[in-house]
Amino acid sequence: MSYLSLTDADREEMLAAIGVSNVEELFEQVPAGVRLDRELDVPPALGEAELVRHIEELAARNVHTGAELSFLGAGIYDHYVPSVVDVILSRGEFLTAYTPYQPEMSQGVLQAIFEYQTVICELTGMDVSNASGYDGMTVAADACFVAKHAVPDRKKIVLAETLNPQVRQVVKTYAPGFGLEVVEVPQRGGTTDPASLGAAAEDAAAVLFQQPNFLGCLEPAPELAEAANEAGALAIAHVDPMSLGVLEAPGAYGCDMAIGEGQSAGNWPSYGGPHYGFLAARKDFIRRMPGRIVGETVDLDGKRAFVLTLQTREQHIRREKATSNITTNQTLLALVGLATLSWLGPQGLREVGETCLSLAQYARERLPLEPAFDAPAFKEVAFRTPIPAREAIKRARERGVHPGYALGRDYEGMDDVLLVALTEKRSVEDVDRLAEVLEEVCS
Repeated sequence: MSYLSLTDADREEMLAAIGVSNVEELFEQVPAGVRLDRELDVPPALGEAELVRHIEELAARNVHTGAELSFLGAGIYDHYVPSVVDVILSRGEFLTAYTPYQPEMSQGVLQAIFEYQTVICELTGMDVSNASGYDGMTVAADACFVAKHAVPDRKKIVLAETLNPQVRQVVKTYAPGFGLEVVEVPQRGGTTDPASLGAAAEDAAAVLFQQPNFLGCLEPAPELAEAANEAGALAIAHVDPMSLGVLEAPGAYGCDMAIGEGQSAGNWPSYGGPHYGFLAARKDFIRRMPGRIVGETVDLDGKRAFVLTLQTREQHIRREKATSNITTNQTLLALVGLATLSWLGPQGLREVGETCLSLAQYARERLPLEPAFDAPAFKEVAFRTPIPAREAIKRARERGVHPGYALGRDYEGMDDVLLVALTEKRSVEDVDRLAEVLEEVCS
């Protein structure tokens, strides 16, 4: 069965309209050396019923966290998503992923973005936030671009090795285009040494570190920020919003910018995306920030109103003055974060953080494995496994439990290190079950 509405007669009419006799003539400008020169190697078309059945069979291979007891984290986390989120998302004022191109006609969306910016600033201790970014990786590259403009005589970016590997890779991909060199500071015992970071930052525009870091450890964040500032570099913290109910805000310990992946605050894991990134900064950088910033004003009648106050992309200002090529932002997904954080409130966010801390400590004591690092943890703990971590994961999944992430995928010498994530959706009984399974598969 074909799902294309065009008939052979339609194609012939289109070809005649543009003055060619056949498809081969249409593509004759394409060099023969780059043409496939054969039919595509795809199976025959299916009828609608057969196609639906085939897709259902493929979908059945997926395993979600409701069917498998999962302790997988490593940047994407299985936090509880309140039912109010769906109710809010279904409203017509909000059901769009875009910031409207005629924004003042969409006061509901603009107000939501304004409130989102306010929440992000309150969480991070920063002065300004943009309307969100694509994800937690690209906002790191955006922050580096802001640093390049803020400290134009410096051409280096320093990354802590304990940053999410995907964040580091995206920064490394973008940096050459920005004219920036990237230097990484190795981890020591699961954290970053402030002295080493400060030495690397002597001629750097910015320093990026993560709190809590990718290895699950709590960094000496105030000391890292101080080391960066003393070297004349901007301090940029990549933070988990769900940790900020119990951990100090980056703005309180001297950071210039706070960035991160917002998925953990209300967005489902969704097989890794799409999610949204957040970027907040001190007010000094407001005109260098990427994307859009919504502001509050009054209309001709003196009523409260919202407008797109700043738009720094090249379609809105002279290209050479643009600080961003972001054409939109993840408004709908950022609204999920706003709804969730508002639903939790300060006390609820604190309780979630305390639950994660408690479960992490319980896992340290209960699991039949040695912690890989001595540093305190927030909601992820790395453990040494007597067999390769990937093998332990494979065996555990055969028993209906996903025990975590194999850090050897990203770090040399850590093939026997398993990163276990513990959110408020896991229970003490779940950790006990994980302990039993690891005892079986690692013995």
